Amino acid sequence: MALKGLDIFKLSPKKNCKECGSPTCMAFSMKVAQGAVSIDKCPYFSEDAKASLNEATAPPMKTIKVGTGDNEYSLGGETVLFRHEKTFVSRTRYAVTVCSCMDDAVIDAKLAEIQSVDYERIGDRMFTEMIYVNYAEAAGKDKYLDLVKKAAAIDRVLILGCEDPEVAAEALALVKDKKPVLNGANASNYEAMNKVATEAGVTLGVSGADIDELYDTLAALEKLGNKNLIFDCGVNSVKEAYKIAVEFRKAAIKDGNRTCGYPSIVRLDRLSQGDKHLQAALLSLFTMKYGSIIVLDQMTYAEANPVYGLRQNLFTDPQKPMKVEPGIYPLNGADENSVCLTTVDFALTYFLVSGELERSGVPCNLIINDAGGLSVLTSWAAGKFSAGTLAKFFAEQAIEGKVKSRKLIIPGKVAVLKGELEAKLPGWEIIIAPREAVQLVKFMKEL
Repeated sequence: MALKGLDIFKLSPKKNCKECGSPTCMAFSMKVAQGAVSIDKCPYFSEDAKASLNEATAPPMKTIKVGTGDNEYSLGGETVLFRHEKTFVSRTRYAVTVCSCMDDAVIDAKLAEIQSVDYERIGDRMFTEMIYVNYAEAAGKDKYLDLVKKAAAIDRVLILGCEDPEVAAEALALVKDKKPVLNGANASNYEAMNKVATEAGVTLGVSGADIDELYDTLAALEKLGNKNLIFDCGVNSVKEAYKIAVEFRKAAIKDGNRTCGYPSIVRLDRLSQGDKHLQAALLSLFTMKYGSIIVLDQMTYAEANPVYGLRQNLFTDPQKPMKVEPGIYPLNGADENSVCLTTVDFALTYFLVSGELERSGVPCNLIINDAGGLSVLTSWAAGKFSAGTLAKFFAEQAIEGKVKSRKLIIPGKVAVLKGELEAKLPGWEIIIAPREAVQLVKFMKEL
């Protein structure tokens, strides 16, 4: 941070009103300096003070918002190079490319495929968030505009890949209310493209023949007053695209060079040159280092399952455990009479246990207890998975009113709870499960 807590305190109203949630203005100022709260939480800072402080305390990477409504995404805003240092802020977003040079049948198939990958993992929706609509001059303007309309009918953020300012303006006129990205500015057309993008109020993507030209073009656009930018890592080679992504991130975060501090677009649809295996490898690489938007030739379940899991692990706070929502999860067509099992809300535990239970084919109700996202033994040692907490959870969730079965299976690693649970949950038969999830299939079938 450019400012210390004392610097912020000097500009504060010094009212100590506690309306911000902090006991004093000094305490609030320290939190702002640490990045724990926004300056906007104080209602008494002057607008001039807010403006100067927001600029001085802003993350080294600018936060850029694209899309609207439920499809509004934040890009950039990062403060560290490595996740373990603090946390990553804005997750990588994935786009699939369609081009006006394609046959209509190919375009329709790709748009359908984009919508086919859509599932949930640990409370997050996993799907392709964006569509890259590429302009091929040889196919003509009209076909491109028709393609933009067709892509806009799908509920995704659009990226308009077009270097012709006149065509770009017509395309934006069709979809500017959806806040797409216009990717097409370069050293030869940046002034015209800047005018098109600013008039439409959309983010402008910038590319360069090399890293130096890219930087100079970004700096030129900043001089024109446009800071709603993202940079394209280029399509010359994988090595150069990787260099640009990494060097710009390092320059922004370590050196404080804000001209480098914009989100990035990585064009894997071009860099992989039709090699699906290379695309999959590069997809993982640039998700980690440091693609804000990654454009793919396609996104099937084969690509999605591993990379969305990777992304979810990278873009969660390492200091907060991943957990699922507590409650009752019916499996294999279970009803209120089906046997019940209980375990903790740690995401890995849930997926291991639920996966084995589904494999058994036995109808059952999996009751997920609120254990703060800790594993079975850790939560038991911390007193968050005990007879008392389970009984309290059953009462708060009205479990007995939702299921008629009175058979409850508990994890084998906490078999010691059996006697106390029978006392805390009168009328329930407590059954000890195996110690390992992999043994559940045989156990459930025999039960």
